[in-house]
Amino acid sequence: MKLSPLHQEFVLHFGEMGSRWGINRTVGQIYAVLFLCERPLNAEDIVEKLGFSRSNVSMGLKELQAWNLVRLKHIPGDRRDYFTTPDDLWEIVRTLVNERKKREIDPTLTKLRELQLQEPASLEDAHAHARIEELAGLIELLTGWYDDMNRLETERLVQLLQLGASVQKFLKGAGKVAPFVRPKAAAAQDNRSTEKGGA
Repeated sequence: MKLSPLHQEFVLHFGEMGSRWGINRTVGQIYAVLFLCERPLNAEDIVEKLGFSRSNVSMGLKELQAWNLVRLKHIPGDRRDYFTTPDDLWEIVRTLVNERKKREIDPTLTKLRELQLQEPASLEDAHAHARIEELAGLIELLTGWYDDMNRLETERLVQLLQLGASVQKFLKGAGKVAPFVRPKAAAAQDNRSTEKGGA
């Protein structure tokens, strides 16, 4: 690698972390180089800095483009493609989270909804069906919260995140938050009350 010790340490670590986030290690290192560089780089620049083959760099750049994590730049008088990352860190985070949601969370939620449409064929299936319904409800709650947060302007989102412990104190002062799943006894009591009222 033709990188300073600081750059090299960051790039190697980012490659390791990228592999844990679902991004190939090589792709993670390419992104780290682009992220740290003060100017856009072309494929040959990246090959020189990382020592990767030209084909690996080309495939890595295509994957980063598919994830919407890099920007294509053109320099007047130069026919080569140059790449850079967004200057806004929040844009990078939002893009990464949104892409992971599309690739991992959305397909799972689609499958859970399909399974919810199936009629349980046994008591065992009925229990599984209830658990699937509970899981789908939780994921829908979380994705709904994510969609609300994603619509916020970055400045408002930062303010909300900075509230931190203040929100926790507010919730404690406001009383206990209602549980996501109602206790069976309470649900049964409500059903009995409704039946009596209708009688």
